[in-house]
Amino acid sequence: MSSATIALLGQPNSGKSTLFNALTGLRQHVGNWPGKTVEKKEGSFIYKGMECAIADLPGSYSLTANSDEELITRDYIASGKADVVCILADSSQLERSLFMTADYAGIDVPSFLVLNMADVAADQGKTIDVKSIEKKIGIPVLLFSATEGKKYEPYYETMERAVKEKSRINVKALEAEYEKIEGYSELKEIIPEGIISGFTTMWLSVKALEGDKQVLSMLKARLSLEDYKKVQNICNNSQGAIATGSSKFRWIDEILDGSVTSQKESIALGKLDQIYLSRIWGKPAVILTVLLGLIASFIPALPFMGIGQGIAALKTPVAAALSSAGSPDILVQLICTVLIQSFSYIVQMLGFVFGVTLVFGLLEEVGVMARISYVFDNTMGKLGLQGKSVMPFLVSFGCTMGGAAGARVIDNWGQKVLTIALAWAVPCGAAWAVIPMLSAVFFGPGAVLVIVAILLTMILHMWVTAKIFGRKLVQKNDRYGMIMELPPYHKPKLGALLRYVLGRTGDTFKRVTSVVILVCGVFWLLSYTFVPGSQPILYRIGTAIEPVTKIFGLGWQLFIAFIASAVGKEGAIGVISALYTGGNLSAAFNAAMSGAGAASNLNEILLTNVSKAEALAFIFAMTFNMPCVVALAATFQETYSVKWTTRIALYYTFTALLLAAVAYRIGLLIF
Repeated sequence: MSSATIALLGQPNSGKSTLFNALTGLRQHVGNWPGKTVEKKEGSFIYKGMECAIADLPGSYSLTANSDEELITRDYIASGKADVVCILADSSQLERSLFMTADYAGIDVPSFLVLNMADVAADQGKTIDVKSIEKKIGIPVLLFSATEGKKYEPYYETMERAVKEKSRINVKALEAEYEKIEGYSELKEIIPEGIISGFTTMWLSVKALEGDKQVLSMLKARLSLEDYKKVQNICNNSQGAIATGSSKFRWIDEILDGSVTSQKESIALGKLDQIYLSRIWGKPAVILTVLLGLIASFIPALPFMGIGQGIAALKTPVAAALSSAGSPDILVQLICTVLIQSFSYIVQMLGFVFGVTLVFGLLEEVGVMARISYVFDNTMGKLGLQGKSVMPFLVSFGCTMGGAAGARVIDNWGQKVLTIALAWAVPCGAAWAVIPMLSAVFFGPGAVLVIVAILLTMILHMWVTAKIFGRKLVQKNDRYGMIMELPPYHKPKLGALLRYVLGRTGDTFKRVTSVVILVCGVFWLLSYTFVPGSQPILYRIGTAIEPVTKIFGLGWQLFIAFIASAVGKEGAIGVISALYTGGNLSAAFNAAMSGAGAASNLNEILLTNVSKAEALAFIFAMTFNMPCVVALAATFQETYSVKWTTRIALYYTFTALLLAAVAYRIGLLIF
């Protein structure tokens, strides 16, 4: 069987991920590039007996070494691992999207060009002469729509042809443009052909003129000192990237001249963009859009939630059946409290993943997500993030797991992880169900002040977290100079979107099942009474370290309730209720996992056993603790990193206790 490795290269929003998913289906693996916080996606498929490996290279706007994504992309290409590179460009805006092709020209690896989103270009009234472009550029060219899953045969044929022909881009016209740049010809005479494998002298000369540090470093290592000084002098006196960029765009214009015609005169700002891009109404419109999207996400999630609750309802009959069959209590508890309850969580979580991915995938598909990114880009940039991060933050007010799942629209891995880390600071809907209730019980009308303090603390928490994690996760170069492109609105391809959402949901199920079962199992293990009449491990730990937890204003009962809030915030009140009324700890944790309610006289129980300062400490500890076990699993699902998932969870546990200590001391001063 023959084989080939194809690397997908393209700018963000060029449809690269859609193509990758369609080609590989479930035969894909996602992780990180070695030593880098950049997502790595590889997969495979078979076409006419040829086994094809696919590498989805990180999306980037050029091949200049300004970021980890760009460095990884060009290092992979130059490594020779790919037999052929598939360059994707957006047909609806070829003037800009062909820039990557121009930047690639001169790399000594065969390639073919896919003009994606042909349907959008057709809607714009554009006619694209593929043969004309192919003749000028010298490599196979295909006009294509990656979202039309049943029309992939032309793609396979073009790919097969590219693998056989091994064509390189015809750079004659492009080099003629470069030769107009002062110093280019002198550089070509100094830099010998083949000095760095995978790159032509033309490409290296242009990158040297652009001040590419990695290229200059490699030239320094290979040239004589005298020649390298000449290179430096030429580059220092050149117009750099401005001159080379102009040459590339003139080459693109020459390619498109006579190859692309448009019947429609464009383009007045549409009504939607008049709102989204308004300085006054833009941000409110985006917030409203995201909130409506969040509400809409619950609709497709409802069937999953119903099934999940149905699974949870099996606990009682299954426990009765097992007990009547003479099964030991530990087996009954293990099956019912851990396995059945875990699968109940997982199925309900899948509903959120399905709903959020579907609704926000739809917004991205039609072009709205790019507007959201544009409107909030400056605001999010202050945290080292891009505008799209505002969506997970707003969604997290409803559900942190939904916020984590929604972070998948962020194409930079470091910014995605940082966004999720900050989204954990946003109190979710379950927390908002507990905060007002406890505040009202202890502080009456002063509950409003507690809620305001929670919101202010949330903002401070996010700012501090961005400072702490941002240095590791987001490179300085990723924080500035983001190129904003607003794709045209277009009709979504629902079939392709549904295939992607179902694939994503299935992948989530496989990845998070073990996490949820493991975490629920550990909590159950700590709370289970193995010897009748004795106390569980959690009770012993809680009472043993109470002198320490008292520093945070948490007696052992409140501390265990704090631990329970990491499983599910709704259950924390049930745990408090059970513990202060002498209930069984194992049953209390069972209640916490099930989100069960509290005793009817909870107000009286709380006021009798908990001081106001302790209540304030618990409210802050519970609010800023790890959101819940499914949020933890969703974070692992999106980051593909045990290290970062663990780091974020421990960080939130520690900071929650720290905030509790501060709140407790303030409470002691006030009350």
